[in-house]
Amino acid sequence: MHYLITGGAGFIGSNLIRHLFAAKEDAFITCLDDFDPFYSEEIKQLNISGFKNNPNFRLLNDDLSEISAKELAEKIGSPVDVIVHLAAKAGVRPSILNPLSYQQANVIGLQNLLDFAKETKCKQFVFASSSSVYGINDHFPWKEDEQLLPISPYAMTKLAGEMLGHVYSRLFDIRFIALRFFTVYGPGQRPDLAIHKFTKAVLGNRPIGMYGDGTSSRDYTYVDDTVQGIVGAVKYDKTNFEVINLGNNYSVSLKELISSIEKVTGKKAIIEQLPEQPGDVPKTFADIAKAKELLGYEPATKLNEGLEKFYKWFSENKGLLLKD
Repeated sequence: MHYLITGGAGFIGSNLIRHLFAAKEDAFITCLDDFDPFYSEEIKQLNISGFKNNPNFRLLNDDLSEISAKELAEKIGSPVDVIVHLAAKAGVRPSILNPLSYQQANVIGLQNLLDFAKETKCKQFVFASSSSVYGINDHFPWKEDEQLLPISPYAMTKLAGEMLGHVYSRLFDIRFIALRFFTVYGPGQRPDLAIHKFTKAVLGNRPIGMYGDGTSSRDYTYVDDTVQGIVGAVKYDKTNFEVINLGNNYSVSLKELISSIEKVTGKKAIIEQLPEQPGDVPKTFADIAKAKELLGYEPATKLNEGLEKFYKWFSENKGLLLKD
């Protein structure tokens, strides 16, 4: 199997690649990543350090929004069996400041990759969508057929991506599976995300910025569980288009999260209360019945166990991760 994994040097992508190689499947992996400066390239290089010398691993440094389908096909050279598209310009709050760059990366980049799939006749396309597409919606837990009202440019680009995939699925017979990720965490997590930021702040005796009163909550999903769902989507072959939640089916408040990080690190957090941020939703909570039915998805990692694994990874790499 030849996998094209975009964003493969990032958090979820590198964990997926590690899983595929560990599963000892007959996998050749082309990892495409543009090493966007949203966070340190050193961290991404750390993510892929364990398989950079694997003869079945190839790294391409390209920006999908700037490379044509034809150019990408020429670079890759051999047929691709499955595309897992994880590359994206990330972050809800930054997207409000620079929405055009999010359109360019997340919509035009996807357009070019779908054109590549069409031209090379790759029939299996797994797309990383986001729980942010639900916006503010109190019909908990969220089912995939909810009305979608995004409240940030980032979320809107993810919804646009789902619809673009539907178009290509209908017109060009590409199986397009959109997975709505719910706050993924674990070893390799991006430094802009709450668990990473809070752990770094606690260890550095710096204040944690708590937006709002601490009652906002998220459906935190451990990365191995998310990877399990992606692998299920890679193998799925019953229908040509699906949108599927990948969450943990329970929501944890911000105050609870901070308390759990204090227990894992053995240190007390310094709290700096800040106003609520535009684009943030008050709660996320996934209904995962569809993922269970179609993908055999069964998340198994509870928050405290996942935080222990994240903290172990952070401690092992703190020389790099504690840099300002």
